[in-house]
Amino acid sequence: MSNQINPRKLLHSKWTSCHIEHKRKHFIVVEVEFDEQNKVEYCEIEAVIDGFRREIDWRQLKDSQQWRLGWK
Repeated sequence: MSNQINPRKLLHSKWTSCHIEHKRKHFIVVEVEFDEQNKVEYCEIEAVIDGFRREIDWRQLKDSQQWRLGWK
């Protein structure tokens, strides 16, 4: 099963990681950049607990084995 994602609605979307590391479970998409063809070129998420940021391939968020839409 996969999460349905509209790339235009990625910014500020909330996600729950299925694999918790360093108590980082809840994330929010804080930056999204698009190329000339309006395809996602860059996506960055931030952990709610401590502000840790990292780049992520936005297509990974579609994998419901790794991510759940919203904060669960």
